[in-house]
Amino acid sequence: MNERVPHAPLIVDVAGTEMTAADSRRLADPRVGGVIHFARNWRDRAQMSALNAEIKALRPDVLICVDHEGGRVQRFRTDGFTRLPSMRKLGEAWLRDPLRATQAAMACGHVLGSELRAVGVDFSFAPVLDLDYGESSVIGDRSFQRDPRVVAMLARSLMHGLLQAGMANCGKHFPGHGFVKADSHVAIPVDRRSLKAILADDARPYDWLQGTLAAVMPAHVIYPKVDARPAGFSSKWLKQILRSRLGFDGAIFSDDLSMEAARWIDGRQLGYTDAALAALEAGCDLALLCNQSIGDGLPLDELLDGFAEAERSGRWTPDAAGEARRRSLLPRGDALGWDALTRSQGYRQALARVAEETEAAAVS
Repeated sequence: MNERVPHAPLIVDVAGTEMTAADSRRLADPRVGGVIHFARNWRDRAQMSALNAEIKALRPDVLICVDHEGGRVQRFRTDGFTRLPSMRKLGEAWLRDPLRATQAAMACGHVLGSELRAVGVDFSFAPVLDLDYGESSVIGDRSFQRDPRVVAMLARSLMHGLLQAGMANCGKHFPGHGFVKADSHVAIPVDRRSLKAILADDARPYDWLQGTLAAVMPAHVIYPKVDARPAGFSSKWLKQILRSRLGFDGAIFSDDLSMEAARWIDGRQLGYTDAALAALEAGCDLALLCNQSIGDGLPLDELLDGFAEAERSGRWTPDAAGEARRRSLLPRGDALGWDALTRSQGYRQALARVAEETEAAAVS
């Protein structure tokens, strides 16, 4: 294995349900700090556990991630995994009974984190803190509600449930993706509101939760009254506003750099290496490049080669503080195996609470 560097900022994926030689070679690169799984990487619990054990045997320090929020964004749905409600369902529950809704949100976080950890996943990119304006198809029912106060309260409860499972959290998509209609997977959303308007509304949960959030993922959205660059490539948003003004000191992830809007900077589309470097320079600690291991995997190889060259040439300097923030996201405590988990009182109580809320939502 290559000698370790002080900073492993790249999050990549693996091609399928088992490790290939190419996957192993890429994960051995010291600049790779994480793996993100998708539905294609899942067959069942035994397979996922074996895949993650093989990853950890190669790189014990790597952060194994997944987008697993509940509702329509839930990568693992079979072989015992609980079908978690969308965050909108929890927002609707708040209107019926705020206290019960916060209990349900905590239970969802506990179940989500516990089940993932039982199969060897370290971290989920959750919760969504975007506000629901009723306009964004890509956010939609992934949002708790329109009211930032309710979003903050339910998110805090869900994050507490994750903490019970020993899992960190990630608020997204800073400073807010819910106002714009365009889907940043396929287009470049533009939010023309003022900084004052955004800070007073969409970004409020980040202010209120700054001592609780472990990580933040910025939006691939341009806010031209603040900066011509998308938030994930903007030092104004990440360093001046998120870090300095709002006081956030956790990890910052880029959103997926393979997305259509991800690499448009200053009127041109950058390659993957240049985009990742730009994200880190703007203030991100970690850069994600997803779904590029499929096929020949050349984009991933080019990214790794590009970072090696950038380090040799001095274009990129590893950041020990960024590495410390990455490592802070690794799980706390030992995970329960699936059988032990299903016998544990805390999990069973949380599962019952989730079931109760799902039934209440169905009849309301």
